[in-house]
Amino acid sequence: MFDRILIPTDGSDPSKPAVEMALNLAESHDATLHVLYIVDQPTSVSGMGEGFSGLDDLLDALEERGQQATKAVVEQARERDIETTAAVRRGNPHDDILSYAEDNDIDVIVMGTHGRTGVKRALLGSVTENVVRHSEIPVLTVHRDPEE
Repeated sequence: MFDRILIPTDGSDPSKPAVEMALNLAESHDATLHVLYIVDQPTSVSGMGEGFSGLDDLLDALEERGQQATKAVVEQARERDIETTAAVRRGNPHDDILSYAEDNDIDVIVMGTHGRTGVKRALLGSVTENVVRHSEIPVLTVHRDPEE
């Protein structure tokens, strides 16, 4: 049923249940697991020109964090003999997750929720929510305990 599974990750603790679910699905379906990290790159920064070194340094550091996050998931997958593909990209997280899924003929996207409620949810929004709303393929959301 699932040949290609996408797990977008940010390497955070709230993403761990989704990673585990994606690993279990990939293992049970003998599927390839695509591990994706998106560096949220602003399209424009007010008052700063292109090549602003502070922004470039920050984006480079976030890209390195993405390499570490994807590597951790790939290592878990390899321990379970799951074929993997990993990518780190810069862009808009929900748009790039959907583009990656389309470009790679993904069958299902597995994403964690941060469990935000109330004002925090309204102010911070949700990449997962945007992916669910706009995806043409199934999105499996994996919940964790709400923030207290």
